[in-house]
Amino acid sequence: QAAAANADWSVPGYYVVLVEQPGDESWPITGASFILVHKENKDATVTKAMLEFFDWSFKHGASTAMELDYVPIPENVYNMIENTWKEDVRAGGKSVW
Repeated sequence: QAAAANADWSVPGYYVVLVEQPGDESWPITGASFILVHKENKDATVTKAMLEFFDWSFKHGASTAMELDYVPIPENVYNMIENTWKEDVRAGGKSVW
């Protein structure tokens, strides 16, 4: 959790290698999983349903992640991702989030 919390996620696409992150509690080798989402989509309904699923997972999946020995996404990272959905994810040229 410390490695994820101490990482600088403000890079394009949030692509961060979590090896040797700062902080006394950061594990030296940590990894993140990523989900790719098209910026322009064909079907607004399908795209919104997909984002709703990820939104629900971010908001309600932390306890399950921890039970499975995974680290939940830090809240500040979720907020950055949600802002990206609002600004960049579109269908038919219109925002879907």
